[in-house]
Amino acid sequence: MSYFLPIHNILRWAVLLFGLLTVLKALTGVLGKRNYTAGDNKANLFFMISCDIQLLIGLILYFNNSWFDNLKNNTSVVMKTGMLRFFAMEHSLMMIIAWLLVHVGRSMVKRTDIDAKKHQRSLIYFGIALLIILAMIPWPFRQEVARPWFRGF
Repeated sequence: MSYFLPIHNILRWAVLLFGLLTVLKALTGVLGKRNYTAGDNKANLFFMISCDIQLLIGLILYFNNSWFDNLKNNTSVVMKTGMLRFFAMEHSLMMIIAWLLVHVGRSMVKRTDIDAKKHQRSLIYFGIALLIILAMIPWPFRQEVARPWFRGF
């Protein structure tokens, strides 16, 4: 179990890298009115895959590090304590919403045949997902929930 938290921490950088790449490709596609390429497809596929792995590790951490038990047994204490509420509710719920947006976005992009629509849908779905992810990461500069940039093994 001790390896999951550092892996979750390191994998966040892959999620952010692929998310940023996907959003930038979508933005240049919309602004440049270019065709939707295999590179665009691969970028959002890798974004989705990295989110899937991150979610799986996150769920393992959530249920094995007593966040769920704390929420279930001490709901009022968890909801009154910022750090506990963040990890037991806010971080988990919003990251699942971001994961859903990535999957729905990928599906919506694959369903359309018009390149301009593919770029627009990519920008909307993946852009919102990336913003949620950025907002819900426990960055070192966040007072109550701060975590290190890189966590050692």
